[in-house]
Amino acid sequence: MIWRNRISRFSSRAELDLNLTRKPDPVPVTITKQAFTAQLESCSSHPDQLKQLHAVILTTGISVKNSLLTRLITSFIALGETSYARKVFDEMHKPRVFLWNTMIKAYVKDGDFIEAAAVYRRMHRLGVRPDEFTYTFVVKACAQLLPWAGLAVAAHAVKYGLEFVAEVRTEMVVMCVRNRELGLARFLFGSMVERDLVAWNAFVAACVQSGHAAEALDLFRRMRVAGVKLDAVTIVSAFSACGQLGCLETGEEIYGIMRQCGIGCNVIVANARLDMYVKCGSVDMAEALFEDMSRRNVISWSTMVLGYAMNGESRKALDMFSRMQERGVAPNHVTYLGVLSACSHAGLVNEGRAYFKRMVQSGDKNIQPKIEHYACMVDLLGRSGHLEEAYNFIRSMPIEPDSGVWGALLGACAVHQNVELGQHVADVLFELDPANGSYHVLMSNMYAAAGRWDCVDKVRLKMRKRGAKKVAAYSSVEFNGKIHIFFGGNRFRPESSKIYEKLEDLLRQVKNIGYTPNTNSVFHDVGTEEKEATLSHHSEKLAIAFSLLSLQPECSIRVVKNLRICDDCHSFCKFVSKATKREIIMRDKIRFHHFRNGECSCNNFW
Repeated sequence: MIWRNRISRFSSRAELDLNLTRKPDPVPVTITKQAFTAQLESCSSHPDQLKQLHAVILTTGISVKNSLLTRLITSFIALGETSYARKVFDEMHKPRVFLWNTMIKAYVKDGDFIEAAAVYRRMHRLGVRPDEFTYTFVVKACAQLLPWAGLAVAAHAVKYGLEFVAEVRTEMVVMCVRNRELGLARFLFGSMVERDLVAWNAFVAACVQSGHAAEALDLFRRMRVAGVKLDAVTIVSAFSACGQLGCLETGEEIYGIMRQCGIGCNVIVANARLDMYVKCGSVDMAEALFEDMSRRNVISWSTMVLGYAMNGESRKALDMFSRMQERGVAPNHVTYLGVLSACSHAGLVNEGRAYFKRMVQSGDKNIQPKIEHYACMVDLLGRSGHLEEAYNFIRSMPIEPDSGVWGALLGACAVHQNVELGQHVADVLFELDPANGSYHVLMSNMYAAAGRWDCVDKVRLKMRKRGAKKVAAYSSVEFNGKIHIFFGGNRFRPESSKIYEKLEDLLRQVKNIGYTPNTNSVFHDVGTEEKEATLSHHSEKLAIAFSLLSLQPECSIRVVKNLRICDDCHSFCKFVSKATKREIIMRDKIRFHHFRNGECSCNNFW
C-alpha cells in the first residue's frame, strides 16, 4: 500500500524496543497491550516518535487491536496532527463509532468543516450507525456550510431518533439561527424536554447575534426564573443585548446579578460591559471601567476608541489611539475603524486621509482596509463637502464597492443638496439593492427639498413598482426595566393623552426661548401649518415627553432612534435641554448626540 512507501524512512531509524524478533518472512505478531501502551506513553508528546511507532507496526506486520490504534489516533489529534491521524484511521478495519466521532470532532475543532462533513458522509455510506455525539459535531460543521446540508443531517438525526438529545438539538437551534430560520429555531428550542446551560446560552447568543436583542433579554429573564445557573457566557450575551438596545438600567442590573452569582469579571466579560456602556452613551462609566481593568487587550482599547468616536469625543478617540500605541498594543482593523469614524464625525479630513494612508502602506494584513473602512472614508470626504473626491475615491477602490459605500456618498449628497451627483449614485444603489426603500426615500427627499415634486412622484412610483419598503421611524426609551417604543403620531398607548399634553406644554416652553419648527424637514407638498403638526409628533419628541413624565428630575433622558435624527428634532432637543436643565442622550443610526444646556456634542456636524 501507499502507506509503506511513504513511511518506510521511519522504519530505518526506528529505535523502539518492542522485545520482538524480526523473522526473514514476517508473520503477524500480536503486540501486547502493555508493551504498546508503554511505548505510546513514552512518546505521546513527540509526533515524530509516534510516526516511528506507526512505521514499525506497518513494516513488521504486527497485529494491533483497534483499541490500541485508537490510542495512537487520539494522540496524533492531541498534538494537532489531524491529517496524519486520518491516514491511520483510514488503515483501520471497521473502526467503532467513537473513532468516527473523534475524527469528525477533530476536523470541526480545526475549522475544516468540509472534511468533517466528508467523514460523516463516508460513515453514512458504510452503514455505521451514528450516536448522539456524531450529530453534535456534524450539525455544528454543516451549520458553517450550506443550509441544505445542515437540514439533510438534521433529517438523519430525526431518522435515528436522536433529535431530542439536548446536545444535538442545541446545535440544530444554532444552525437554524445561522441560516435565518428563526421560527424553526424557536420551535426546536421550545420543544426541548431538557435544556441545559449550553442550550440556553446558545439560543440567547443566537438571538443577540441575529439582532433580536429584546428576545435575548427575555430569554435571560426566563433563565433566571427557571433557576438555571448562569455563567460568563450568559453574562456576555446579556451585556451585548443591552448594548444593542441602549438599556443602561438593565445592563447595571445584569452586572449586579453577575456579582451576586459570583461570576468572575475576566477580560471578555469586562469588554462586553465596556461595549455596553459606550453603546448606551455612558462614556464616563466606560472610562471608569477601562481605567479600573487589571488586564486589557486590543478589544478593550478598540472599544474605547470606537466608543469615543460614536459619542462625539473625536479628540479623545485619537488620544486613546496614541496612548494605545505608546503602550505597545498593536491595533487591528476595528481600532482603525474607530479612528476613521472619529475623523468622520469631527470633519478631520487631513487626519483621516493620513490614517487611511498608514493602513494601506502598513503591509500588515490585520489592518488592511476592509469595505467598512472605505465606506467611512467616503462618509468623511462626502460630509466635509469633498463630494468629487469621494466619488473618485470609490472609482479607484481595489475592491468592489457595496451599497454601504455608495449609500455613504448618497447621504453626503443629501447633506450638501447635490442632486445631480445624487441621481447618479441613487441609480447605482437602485440596481445594487432594489428592495431597500431607504435609498428611494433619501432621493425623494432631495428632490422635495429642491422643489422638484414631479421627480418626487417618479421616485415614489418606482419604489412601489419594485416593492421597496420604507423603514418606519421609531424611538425607544428604557423605563423600569422595560423598553417603550414610540412611532410618530401614534396614540395607542394607555398614557397617550398625558404624553401629548406634556409635549404640547413642552413645545410652548421651547418656543418661548427661541425654538422655531424647521418645516424643511417635512418632505411633503403640504402647507406650513400641516408641516408643523407633522413635526410636532415625531417619535423622538414623544419619547422625550414620556421620559419627562416618568423619570426622576436628576436622571438623564436616553433615547434610541432607528434612523437619522431630523434637523427639526435636533434643534428641538437642544432647546429642551436648555429649558428643562436635563441632559438628553440621543443615539441615532449614525452616532450619539449629547444635548446639554442648549448645545450638542456633534457641533451640528452629523
